[in-house]
Amino acid sequence: MNILAYIIQKEFIQIIRNKAILPMMTVLPIVQLIVLSNAASNEVKNVNVVVVDMDQSESSRTLNHKIIANDRITLVATSFNTNEAHFYLQENTSDIVIEIPPDFENDYINGKQPKIQLLVNATNGQQAIVGSGYLKAIVASFNAKLIQKVIPDISISKQSNTTISSRYWYNPELKYTHFMAPGILAQLTALLTIILSAMNVVREREVGTIEQINVTPLKKWQFILGKLIPFLCIGLVLFTVGIIASKLIFSIPILGNLPLLFGYTTLNIIAVLGLGLLISNFADTQQQAIFVAFFFIIIFVLMSGLFTPIDSMPKWAQQLTVGNPLAHFISVSRKVLMKGSGFWNIRFEFLYTFILAFIFNGLAVWSYKKQV
Repeated sequence: MNILAYIIQKEFIQIIRNKAILPMMTVLPIVQLIVLSNAASNEVKNVNVVVVDMDQSESSRTLNHKIIANDRITLVATSFNTNEAHFYLQENTSDIVIEIPPDFENDYINGKQPKIQLLVNATNGQQAIVGSGYLKAIVASFNAKLIQKVIPDISISKQSNTTISSRYWYNPELKYTHFMAPGILAQLTALLTIILSAMNVVREREVGTIEQINVTPLKKWQFILGKLIPFLCIGLVLFTVGIIASKLIFSIPILGNLPLLFGYTTLNIIAVLGLGLLISNFADTQQQAIFVAFFFIIIFVLMSGLFTPIDSMPKWAQQLTVGNPLAHFISVSRKVLMKGSGFWNIRFEFLYTFILAFIFNGLAVWSYKKQV
């Protein structure tokens, strides 16, 4: 144990001497958390619309005003020419063109079903789907009111209407930062620790101190553990700073048990550090270690469920997320902080992460080539 204590002491001395570590532990996570939580948003807050009104009736003008009144829709232009409206789509100044056909009002009066066409710029799929959904909801509401006004049928007025009331659990105000901040916090903690650990052993090799360590009676598991513990402490400090910053800046809910969350965070960081040390064992330079680490980081982020729900991925991709520690970290952070989940609710994440920690660290110990 004395040997292990000396290795840990040596690592902490090297970390303290590195002037870049302290900003990475404090300033960098807070800045990234603020920027990413606000910028990395799938929420559609503005949809640019061009209206082509070929009817010019009272009903078409009412529909036009109803569309403009929506605070998430911006009217770019009103046109009487379809080709002119297409120009706005081509220039990306409009997301949707809504075409109101001639005899729009007369079709209602004559009992026909008028048709409205939406031309949607689908280069941005999220903007297209959500924006068209906004307009369809507006048209449906307008349609129901106009039918009752134009055709005041007794059967319609007397029929019972079904009303739907919604309650949003865990995020009642639908604040996107409450959803994104826990995920980005987990991402920053995992990614910073994997980069730092991936550069560690190879740095010893570049400086030349690895040969001095190899001639000592130090065992391989003691060397890896001595490298892991200091960076585990750094990871926990990063996570703590992120939790405090998220609460103060975004007022994220903390409904669950924080010791449970920190317990899982410790396990997840151990798994991630094992992967970083494994990369460091095979890299010859710090640049190689960073490139390999970024290869895994990109895969982990894209398949973590941070931006795209895992359930929306293909089946093979969903199965691969079992080996993604970042996916489990984000899931646990959201469940504990937003839903107040207990251990039983995150037991599978604990199990999968424990297996990953065992595999990564076992391979790190095995792959470290100690020559005496």
